[in-house]
Amino acid sequence: MSSPLIVRPAGSVAVLPPQLFGSVAYYALMAQYPAAVIDTSLRYDKRFKSVHRYTIADAGGELRLTVPVSRPEGAFLSGRLTWGDVTVSDHGRWWEVHLQALESAYGRTPFFEFYIDRFIPLFVPGSRSICSMVIDADALIRDILGIETTVSQGLTPVQQFDDYRRVDFSAVDAPRPYWQLRADRHGFLSRLSILDLIFNLGPEAPLLLFCGEKTNFVL
Repeated sequence: MSSPLIVRPAGSVAVLPPQLFGSVAYYALMAQYPAAVIDTSLRYDKRFKSVHRYTIADAGGELRLTVPVSRPEGAFLSGRLTWGDVTVSDHGRWWEVHLQALESAYGRTPFFEFYIDRFIPLFVPGSRSICSMVIDADALIRDILGIETTVSQGLTPVQQFDDYRRVDFSAVDAPRPYWQLRADRHGFLSRLSILDLIFNLGPEAPLLLFCGEKTNFVL
């Protein structure tokens, strides 16, 4: 695959919030930049659900899947709490729930069986930070999609950047419609996880991300 079409100037950096299986819009924006930072030091805010929640499409329409998280004991008393301090909980055997939901939603898509084995290692019990899961998932997604953006987790003091940390990517539409398994029933659902694009389009997914249509946000 040829290199992705980068439409931001050389040296541009996007600073993004951590997002578990982020939306199509999230990755369309990331792919426009030669470099990006996923800010795992972002201050914890329980209202910012997309750090550990993602949306797929099943027979009933949009379905939100949440990885339960736990704050360290006494975290608010000790000072500033970041998303990097928040850990994944084993509550509700979520890993089984998520995998069953993904199979139910996408088992009949053209590329589910081709990709799902690569994602299964992410759905495991055990204590770890939610951001470590986010970073592992992001690396896998970029590898599958051929996104050549250099991604790191820290900013240098003098680095210039475009700040998207407070953008609600779950409310941003995909750059353009693409084929979805149940579009005849629900119409096109434009604000889904990148998993929807991968399982529906497979190797053609990068064509949508690198279509050359710049994604703009109010910063």
